[in-house]
Amino acid sequence: MDQDKKRSTPSRQPLQEGVDFYIENGLYVFTEKFLRDRGYCCRSGCRHCPYGFRRPAAEEE
Repeated sequence: MDQDKKRSTPSRQPLQEGVDFYIENGLYVFTEKFLRDRGYCCRSGCRHCPYGFRRPAAEEE
């Protein structure tokens, strides 16, 4: 696959860096706009989750 091609959202529109995501420490971080436009919560604890899902904190021993 050509490295210049970007992944597409389900609507087949190319993702735009700075609008749909940004890269932090080598990881893709999706924006609230992208997550809201996607239309559902993946329950992964996304940093900008517009649906209010928060992953439970790990219990300390």
